[in-house]
This record gives sequence, structure tokens and C-alpha cells, in this order.
Amino acid sequence: MTARVFANKWSLSLKTALVALTMSAMSAPASADAKFQRWIGEFRNTALSSGVSRSTFDRAFAGVTAPDPEVLKLATNQPEFNAPVWQYFDNQVNDQSIANGRNMAKQHRRTLDAVEKRFGVDRHIVLAIWSIESRYGEALQNERVMRNVVRSLSTLAYADKRRQKFGRQQLIAALKILQNGDVSAQQLTGSWAGAMGHTQFIPTSYQTWAVDMDGNGKRDIWNSIPDALGSAANLLRQNGWQPGHAWGYEVVLPAGRKFPSGRATLAEWQRMGVVRANGQAFPRPGDRAELKVLEGRDGPALLVLHNFNMLKRYNNSDRYAIAVGLLADQIAGHPPLRNDWNRPFTRLSTAETQ
Repeated sequence: MTARVFANKWSLSLKTALVALTMSAMSAPASADAKFQRWIGEFRNTALSSGVSRSTFDRAFAGVTAPDPEVLKLATNQPEFNAPVWQYFDNQVNDQSIANGRNMAKQHRRTLDAVEKRFGVDRHIVLAIWSIESRYGEALQNERVMRNVVRSLSTLAYADKRRQKFGRQQLIAALKILQNGDVSAQQLTGSWAGAMGHTQFIPTSYQTWAVDMDGNGKRDIWNSIPDALGSAANLLRQNGWQPGHAWGYEVVLPAGRKFPSGRATLAEWQRMGVVRANGQAFPRPGDRAELKVLEGRDGPALLVLHNFNMLKRYNNSDRYAIAVGLLADQIAGHPPLRNDWNRPFTRLSTAETQ
């Protein structure tokens, strides 16, 4: 075989291989999309048997042609579970979120008056939830954050084994919300996990606890701040929020003593040497509380009460519930923690960073 013939054959083989690789690369997404389309077809039967109409389903899935890869990335990185403790709390409870909360308290005073009167949930708790969930609605304008809820939940149901059941359940609920007419298909937007509106309700929470606070006949947590804040308060109250009761207290622990796990009355904790960080007496010594120490003895210690567990009904994370409570306290004018979180540096104030 001559060198020229060998070279020609080698060139032809190389071209053939490159064409094959190119075709394979081009067909892989198409194949994946085809599988996803088959899944949509199968899920359509499930949705119809659950009471979703054909027109609602087809309207919701118009333009949903492939899973959202960004959803799967975001599903592995939840800051309330993964970020360092100090970083999570600095992101949620800071000069800006406190100042914005106080401004919102003035701006929406009448709405908050009505929410407190109807549901018995402190306005500062509601404001803190609004801040942490959507930065007082700012996140709803961020196209990089807000996604098509139907596509996001379809992605979880189709491609996330750990959240498959959650995705299917929430997707059915989202379709029924659309069918009910409270929101259009274009407005049905939310987080990667399908949390929607100013106060980030997942679809089943919306179905159960969303309220029409402004009286226009729709439960619109996307565009109506009264509906969104009233819905957040309703969720807490219906799950057992106790009006007029605190969520928890910062405390000081006596040196060198181990403490039991579980709950005890505030009076019993006090007999064990646990006292409030501000030196004041516990206002309801018969209330039962649990000790939370997220960073060991070097970090803040908190005795949390019944209402703390109600905050966890919103998001089942100790960090989240503590952040809501601490932010609410500071929006209301109470001082920050006396024993702050451990950081690898000294925290700068907002003024110092500008």
C-alpha cells in the first residue's frame, strides 16, 4: 500500500469518524428530549385522571420541550443547608434587610394591620418571611431566578430521583391552580422547586393556605402583596401559631455544664442556670422550650418555643426559622444577638462596605 493511498484511506476514515461523532452529539439532546416528550405524554394521562382538563394541560405544557438543566444544579445547592452558618445568617439578617423591612412596614401598614387582626401573626414575622423568601418581591423581577413552574416541576419529576414524588405531586397541584383561573400560564412562575409568588408557596401550600386578602376574587400571591402576606400568615396560624407568643430567646449558658436534649419549661431551664442574654426574666416561665446551639458553646445559644416550630412548617430548617425570628426581632427594633456567629473575619457594616 502506497503512502498516498494509506493517507487517503486514513483521511476518509477520520472524516467518517468525525461525521459519526458529530451526528451522535447532535442526536443525544434530541434523544433526551424525545424521552422527555414521551414522559410528558405518560404524565398527561395521570394529570387527566386527577381532574386536570386536556385544555389546561396542553396550555401549561406549550413550549415545554426539554428538562431545565439549571433546576438540577440548583437542587444540589440549598444555602439553608449547605452554606457556613455565619454566611447564611449574614445573607438573611443584615442592615439592608432590616432597613427595607422597616420601610415596608410603613408602606404596607394598613395591609399588615388587617393581617394581624385576621390571623394573629405578628407583622414583623410576616415581613421577615417576605424578605427571606423573595427580598420583599425583588426576586420576582429577576428572570435568572424566576422560572416556568411547569417546566421546573416536570424536570424534578422526570430527572431527579430524590424529588420525583414531590415533583409529580406539585405539578398536579400547579396544573389545578392554572385551571382554577387565579393565574395565567405565563404568570405561573417560581423558583427551581416551584415555590411561587412574594412569599414562595409551593403549589400544594397555595391550594391549602392561599387567601384572597384584597377581595378581588383571586388568590394572587404573584401580584397582590395583601394576598401574599395574608397567605403567609394564614399558613402559620392554621398550623398552630400562637398569637402574642414569642418564637424564642437568646440565652447564656453556665460554664462547664451539659444540657439534656428535648424540651423543658423555661422555669426548668432557668433552674439549670440558663438565663436570657439581656438579663430579663422569661415572661412566660411555664412555656416549654428547646435549646438550639448551632455552633457549640462559642456561638449563640437560643431557647426556642412553640412558634419556632410553626416557622419550620414554612421551611423545615432550623437555620431558616432562626433567621426569620432574628430578622423579625430587629425589624421591630430589638437589638441583634449579643453573642454573634463565628466568622473567619470581622463583619463590616453596610456603611463600611459602601
